[in-house]
Amino acid sequence: MAKISAPNRPLAGRRIVITRPRGANAEWRGQLEALGADVIDLPLIQVTKDYDKHTLVEVFTGLGQYEWLVFTSANGARFFFEEFRRAFDDIRALGLVQIAVVGEATADVVREHHLRVELQPKKANAEELAKLLIERESLDSAKVLVVTGNLNRDTLVDKLNEARAIVDRLPIYKTEDTNLAGDPVAGDFRQHGADAILFASPSAVQSFFDQAAALKLGAKARRPLSGSIGATTTAAMKQLGLPVDFEATEASLGSLVDALLKKLA
Repeated sequence: MAKISAPNRPLAGRRIVITRPRGANAEWRGQLEALGADVIDLPLIQVTKDYDKHTLVEVFTGLGQYEWLVFTSANGARFFFEEFRRAFDDIRALGLVQIAVVGEATADVVREHHLRVELQPKKANAEELAKLLIERESLDSAKVLVVTGNLNRDTLVDKLNEARAIVDRLPIYKTEDTNLAGDPVAGDFRQHGADAILFASPSAVQSFFDQAAALKLGAKARRPLSGSIGATTTAAMKQLGLPVDFEATEASLGSLVDALLKKLA
């Protein structure tokens, strides 16, 4: 097998921390390692399916009544379709509902089910999606289903309600902090530090802040640059007083890696 040349491995010798949940970091690790990075897994959060059965049955029974189905995260879309497939054996049970999403990763989950994404804002945040929905058509009395998690902000739902839409929320997953106090990888991070740490969600930022004692760097450890995947994550970092050394221009892994490379260069 031919060796990858140094110019194609610009992160060779660099320690890069990823903070994605376990089981959701394979693509991140693969892309960074292909560039030569020594990847350190610090899963600051864990995401698990969590829903009220009565609410889920009620939503599935009335799926045909909704005009819009809105996903704000890939986790929400993935867990929704897992339960949808348990309840129905035909994708046509979705009826004529239109689908709107936040983020390319979320759109990819929808497309995996051979469904079209009708609306996706260029900036991957709930405010932009609400704006697009409201500008696209009158939402007066339109029924909208928003699939969420336990930590999702109410911004999207509030704006749709202001536009006189009839909005139902379906919480289908929960996000929780992981305890890294006894994690050997966290111990390695405390001792040696890193060149950069990548944040992909406000919840990961909050967990990093909450676990400051467990992640406190030693005197000789390398102090990492902090990178954000987008505006909402950046806002969370600033609110908690964490530095934002670089930010992706688009809310995607590729854009975040580009920003990382530019900063380290």
